[in-house]
Amino acid sequence: MPIRASIFLFCLVRITMAQLLAQEEKEKTTALKDLLSRIDLDELMKKDEPPLNFPETLDGFEYAFNEHGQLRHIHTGEPFVFNYKEDLHRWNQKRYEALGEIITNYVYERLENDCNLKKEILPVDSTVDEPKSFIYMSEDALTNPEKIMVLIQGSGVVRAGQWARRLIINEDLNSGTQIPFINRAKEEGYGVIVLNPNENSLEVEKVPDSAKKLSPDASDEPAEKRERKEERENKKKKDFYEKYRNPQKEREMEHIPIRENSTPEEHTLYVWDHFISKSLAKNIFIVAHSYGGLSFVNLMIQREAEVKNRVRVVAMTDSVHNVWHQEANKSIRDWLREVQSSINQMCQNLDVPNHNFSHPPDLLYFAGTEKHELTSWKSFHSIFKFFSDALKDHEDESSSSPVTTRSSHRIKNEDL
Repeated sequence: MPIRASIFLFCLVRITMAQLLAQEEKEKTTALKDLLSRIDLDELMKKDEPPLNFPETLDGFEYAFNEHGQLRHIHTGEPFVFNYKEDLHRWNQKRYEALGEIITNYVYERLENDCNLKKEILPVDSTVDEPKSFIYMSEDALTNPEKIMVLIQGSGVVRAGQWARRLIINEDLNSGTQIPFINRAKEEGYGVIVLNPNENSLEVEKVPDSAKKLSPDASDEPAEKRERKEERENKKKKDFYEKYRNPQKEREMEHIPIRENSTPEEHTLYVWDHFISKSLAKNIFIVAHSYGGLSFVNLMIQREAEVKNRVRVVAMTDSVHNVWHQEANKSIRDWLREVQSSINQMCQNLDVPNHNFSHPPDLLYFAGTEKHELTSWKSFHSIFKFFSDALKDHEDESSSSPVTTRSSHRIKNEDL
């Protein structure tokens, strides 16, 4: 009998130990799964990452634009290489962004020195300390009595004078910047206004919130014990996690919005109210790319009568606007049918009417490229012809209507 009891107790102890070991293994497995769910490739790639310190000039990057406007390495003549360091995507991306900021300032210099545009600070009544934006204008933008051209870019990192940063870096300045549009517009007698719809805030380093401190509590309540236990567990997980990463600490930034220019739509409306509408030009022509088309439609909704009276025609290159979602009324939709030329991507044949969309076929044309960001450059000559024909037809009309109809100057299929 004692032997059987001993065997029973021994088996009971073994079973209990096995259960405890199984429970411990289960907890470890759960913790490991939780850990793995927190690890991503970007974090792993931070291990042994070089410092995020990059040159502040093109010369520092050892790149320069050649006579064709192409960015090339000054020693090898090779195009820009994104994967400068293999298996370090995050570092390469930061390097690309640093180069992009230099490109932005380079384009600003070209606008001022080569295109002879002047910078106008926004808001016009800004104080010394508040965040500011700006646009570029030709000297005659507000005084040209005949015509002005307004350029509105899409959304993203691009700033005044750019269509697409990727095109500037990987293709050339002609396709990626608005400089060809500005130069030709000036040659043909247009005043020019270049919007800057993505300069919406001032980025500053975030000040740590010193108020968030743990208050001392000498009590030994169960709730506090649980908190300390959770804190210890979290520290263990964090220490284990840190073995797989060695991140560089980046400054935490915050954005202070620019008054009345905190969004592309606000910016477009502000520039219209304070500059475009005050121009003496009888004819306003607009080129709006991508999100710029949406901003223009929003401007129409806000200033319908003014826009209808002043804008002769608008060319939208692969615009993302939607008159239904933006709740444009019928009179705006009808007006856009008359004065708008939408230039879409999706096809290799330039200027061919697009019959596959819900728009009337005399409204929508293909740009001759499948790349969204290339649509403005690929339709460069067609846009100027479209504007020229519209102005000529308007001047020839004996009607008193202030708006030229598309039917009088549409591009005929047999001429393409």
